Amino acid sequence: MKPFLSLIPMLLFLLSTVVSAQNPSEALKKVIHKVDEHEDFDSKEFPLGLFTEANYYDEAEFARERLKELEKIDTRELTETAQISHELLRYKLQETVDFYDYKAYLNPLLSDAGFHVSLPYHVRDLNTYQQVKDYLKKLNAVPLYVDQHLDLLRKGISEGIVQPKIIFEGYEATYDDQILEEPKESFYYSPFNDLPATLTAAQKDSVLKAAEIAVSEKVIPQFKRIKQFFEKEYLPVARETIGVSEIPGGREYYQNRLNYYTTLNLSAEEIHEMGVEEVARINAEMKKIIKEVEFEGSFEDFIHFLRTDEQFYAKSAEELLKEARDISKRIDAQLPGFFKTLPRKPYGVAAVPDAIAPKYTTGRYVGSSDDTQPGYYWVNTYNLSNRPLYVLPALTAHEAVPGHHLQISLNGELGDSIPKFRRKFYLSAFGEGWGLYSETLAEEMGIYTTPYERFGKLTYEQWRAGRLVVDTGIHALGWTREQAVEFLRSNTALSLHNINTEVDRYISWPGQAVSYKIGEMKIREFRKKAEEALGADFNIRDFHEVILEQGTVTLPIMEKRVEAYIERSRK
Repeated sequence: MKPFLSLIPMLLFLLSTVVSAQNPSEALKKVIHKVDEHEDFDSKEFPLGLFTEANYYDEAEFARERLKELEKIDTRELTETAQISHELLRYKLQETVDFYDYKAYLNPLLSDAGFHVSLPYHVRDLNTYQQVKDYLKKLNAVPLYVDQHLDLLRKGISEGIVQPKIIFEGYEATYDDQILEEPKESFYYSPFNDLPATLTAAQKDSVLKAAEIAVSEKVIPQFKRIKQFFEKEYLPVARETIGVSEIPGGREYYQNRLNYYTTLNLSAEEIHEMGVEEVARINAEMKKIIKEVEFEGSFEDFIHFLRTDEQFYAKSAEELLKEARDISKRIDAQLPGFFKTLPRKPYGVAAVPDAIAPKYTTGRYVGSSDDTQPGYYWVNTYNLSNRPLYVLPALTAHEAVPGHHLQISLNGELGDSIPKFRRKFYLSAFGEGWGLYSETLAEEMGIYTTPYERFGKLTYEQWRAGRLVVDTGIHALGWTREQAVEFLRSNTALSLHNINTEVDRYISWPGQAVSYKIGEMKIREFRKKAEEALGADFNIRDFHEVILEQGTVTLPIMEKRVEAYIERSRK
């Protein structure tokens, strides 16, 4: 009897293991736990991250193993939230695998971004002594960070994985502007000009000495290395062609990018045709406004008027920022009428850092780095004659609220029922689609106060519709850069500077640009479906809660949620 009794604990353990293996919910939790707890590098050893081919391989292998585990789970017995987590985790892991298999890690450059252009994102206000020490560690880690990326780029060169030469016009500013004689004039030194008041005099003295040494010996010399590398090694071998489909395996890679960025299965030709139709529709709306303001002249004449008349441009960077802040606060006041849940995290409005402004886009949202930091809506104040005021309301709605700040902050504030990996998860079709939808939402809020601002909203929408045409034209249909520039010049009121900057971005980042309009069109489609189905019972606050309460999701998941919302509301 005693031998049998001694076997009972083991039998119970085996039974619990079998039950657990048969329980889809528990199986999913185990996979999610592995992902949430997984760290691909030691942040203390690599404060700026680990960017080596070996690490990308290890991450891809980790992802492949988790994908195998996910495939064994019967999702039919999972709750809605668990089903969404399963699908999003599969999506996230597959992208890690694809990123490695297509060797995208060998190309850490974009026309307006890239490994060294990403360093300014680490420059933040320093509010505590720990943040000061952490920032110093990052500055001292710059040499290793540069070493790792130059190794990847050299490997890319050896395998023919390089960006088109044409996107690098003016690129020298990304490194030349950081090569200074006086370290205290460096952008990377700027946070030390306003150290926390809690530091003692001795601490401040020590920090300032360490900061000057770090910038002068670790940061500035690395930008000299970067300059040498680009001008002597990379630019001479950059490719002459611009479409990714023109390189071996490029068309397959482009379709993979379209699938990823749209979360749908649409061909380049389908997306191109959707863009052509949207451009025609928006053009008709634009012409109505031209008629409304009683402008005498052609469409091209009106665009020229908008691009050149001084009334549409700020006289100073501060004027542009003040206008952006005013618009932000006017939108803030409207949010409770459109949303049930608002984020706790505040945001600020600031200029794009001078270090990256010349090649940078018009504006961008930069999320908070930790709980002590706000999010920031960055406005590009470089070259003011190319920053029209009539597009500022649309830009603000997209980048700040109700766009990126609201959506991304709510995503980060999701409750404990949502796995950790989902709180920082981002998909362009959802995030950028929501940002573009927010520009239309601002019109419902009464934010556009003049016909010119409404025209600005349309030209921003046209810009995103034009991306469907231009991105697919470049990467699948053999378009030249000149064709892309001319298409946007003749169909939008964007400044020529912005058009050139944007086209270079599309060339260097295949597929990403189509996500905005595809996502927005789907959200509008789902809203129209709900409005028609529910009639007077449709509630905009309820609809937005359905779109946002589960955080970032794919468009197919969003559609299922809206359909379920319609069914619930009918009962």
